[in-house]
Amino acid sequence: MGVGAPGEGLAGVELAIRTAMVKLGASLLEQLLGADTGYAGALIDCGAVHQARFVSYRHKTFDTVVGPISLSRAYYHCLDCRGGLVPKDHQLGMEGVSVSPGLRAMVDRVGETVPFAKASKLLAELAGIGFGPKRIERRAEADGAVLVAAADAEVAAASTGQLVALPVGDTPEKLYVAMDGTGIPMVAGELVGRKGKGEDGKARTREVKLAVAFTQTELDEEGYPVRDPGSSSYVATLEPVEHFGNLVAIEARRRGSDHAGAVVVLGDGSPWIWNLAAAHFPGATHIVDLYHAREHVHDLAKLIAPQLGAHYRRWVDDRIGQLNSGDIEGLCHAVRSLKLAVPASTAVESALAYFETNAERMRYAAFRAAGHFVGSGAVESGCKAVSGQRLKLSGMRWSEHGAAAILALRCQEASGRWEQIWQRLHNQTTVA
Repeated sequence: MGVGAPGEGLAGVELAIRTAMVKLGASLLEQLLGADTGYAGALIDCGAVHQARFVSYRHKTFDTVVGPISLSRAYYHCLDCRGGLVPKDHQLGMEGVSVSPGLRAMVDRVGETVPFAKASKLLAELAGIGFGPKRIERRAEADGAVLVAAADAEVAAASTGQLVALPVGDTPEKLYVAMDGTGIPMVAGELVGRKGKGEDGKARTREVKLAVAFTQTELDEEGYPVRDPGSSSYVATLEPVEHFGNLVAIEARRRGSDHAGAVVVLGDGSPWIWNLAAAHFPGATHIVDLYHAREHVHDLAKLIAPQLGAHYRRWVDDRIGQLNSGDIEGLCHAVRSLKLAVPASTAVESALAYFETNAERMRYAAFRAAGHFVGSGAVESGCKAVSGQRLKLSGMRWSEHGAAAILALRCQEASGRWEQIWQRLHNQTTVA
């Protein structure tokens, strides 16, 4: 093998053998698929109650996991529909595309996982497949758009009562639905007319609303709830909150919310979360994330720090204790007893309103006694893993179409449904 670094010669031999095997595989696949051209007689049903007439055999090159192959397929044309049909392409799941189902899945997987340029390099290095970054982008975004459209169709179906929950046998003991929002950077054209939080008032991001549904059946040795392994499923969208609410409700129904022993909604104090919870989950237990609530206690203490003086730390600890026990009335009373000596403050009243509005969602001692989660860490980590780690990397700017498509793919992957999406995708006519 010659002289060189240890393993260098073997690596070259491995690559040469793999290249030869891939070429052989492409030849065998081409022969196997080419044995049937899809010819089914002079006339066939076009699918719209018409007859399509055989025209000729046409060649097309398809990219596959073993390289490009060329197939001759029977082509039919329907005069009534004014369109062509290629039965073989439909049979193979490659109607309207030039990428095989296996390669399509590979391209979508790398495209949703890493930036498109890196995805192209990974395909070349690990699989020996040449697929440019722009083509990966078009392929992944086209397939993601199909998933977005499918979810929209489910919303429409649910509005007519066509969507049903899981069978009673799959009913969860306790189902959680946690919701949150996170910003992603967008191209300038997607931000026209939108206000931002920066000093210049210009928006640089759009909010992605994300929800995670998961189940819980056990407590750990210390009595804390444990999320059931593999039970998390995700939905995310840039669409308005009303549409997001419908998506969340459908996912919850799919997970068995209609018959669950208990449904618990988790979130921060954002009103939109609780408005959705009230609309879609009547009777559910609502819980404000305890750690967000603690942050609000600290923010409130800073507003009255001059009045607290040297007692600041002890005062904060006492209020946190009241919060942990769910004594929101006592917490607010402690603040208002100090306000007598403090000039009226809109900020203090606003801070107290947060606690008073969410008081019933902050009965943490009772929630813990019931074995409930009191933190929304599942959705916060979901925002980072599903959205942040792919759509918020340095230098990225997204179109709404592209962001929505990649989010759809990532939600499917994070939900453990990657293999389930291909039945929807194979028969779609999208970009090559």
